[in-house]
Amino acid sequence: MSVAQRHIDAFLEMLGVERGASANTIDAYRRDLASYSAYLSTRDTELVVAEAADVSGWLTATSVAGLGAASRARGLSAVRQLYKFLLVEGHVAADPTHGHSGPRKQRPLPKTLSVAEVDKLLAVAARRTEADDATEQVRALRLYCLIEMLYATGMRVSELVSLPRSVLAGDARMLTIKGKGGRERLVPLNASARTALDRYLAATTGEGRIAVKWLFPSKSTQGHLTRQRLAQDLKALAEEAGLDPERVSPHVLRHAFASHLLDRGADLRSVQQLLGHADISTTEIYTHVLEERLKKLVNEHHPLAKKR
Repeated sequence: MSVAQRHIDAFLEMLGVERGASANTIDAYRRDLASYSAYLSTRDTELVVAEAADVSGWLTATSVAGLGAASRARGLSAVRQLYKFLLVEGHVAADPTHGHSGPRKQRPLPKTLSVAEVDKLLAVAARRTEADDATEQVRALRLYCLIEMLYATGMRVSELVSLPRSVLAGDARMLTIKGKGGRERLVPLNASARTALDRYLAATTGEGRIAVKWLFPSKSTQGHLTRQRLAQDLKALAEEAGLDPERVSPHVLRHAFASHLLDRGADLRSVQQLLGHADISTTEIYTHVLEERLKKLVNEHHPLAKKR
């Protein structure tokens, strides 16, 4: 293993242990830093002696390669944090990322669904639970439960699929969720979601069934349902419901949860707490969704708008 790779591994380990970074974040940073390290190798430059020109060259190379602004900005952030770590550890004398600014990008508005579209998804998912085949019925009950819980709580998909069965202990109306950075929060479970959960549990627990750790177990390496599998099932359901599958994902249901709450008068701080956002500025993006919806409403229906 090269010296550069040992430094990168130590940095990534620190992110996970000390800062509580998620596995997805660490994987993304690992890819970014591998790209940067590979670029330095083409210039016969070592990580610890790289200069500002090397960072500039790498950013230019990623742009020419077609990497999007958001990905380049994240890459620069990864390299900048790596050098801050190396400075503290005494492995470098200066930070070559100093003075570099990330590519400007317009923050895209989150994709969402209307209430009617969510109702369509739920209606089709509910019909599937009446399947005659026992195995198909269990799968349908699981998917219906997952959708109800996603829309009722606004959980991140990674939080939902990795729920331990122990989360069912205590108040049936609330769930204790462990989110990013190990932060815990309480989310309410409405009657529809609770009913869907009870039906799923009745079909998967009881005499003769093996006790398992996860609420949604599977044969995956993690032992629980994967994010990818849920996304695939949801897209198939969207197609059956007559919706564009490209517009539907577990994260879109999280967006729908937040935007529908704000649309009906929920305050921003409460929505922030329910979503588990550390910074309220992250939650504020949903207010822009509502603003755009209002603009569209006026432009399409106001009698004077069409005359301009």
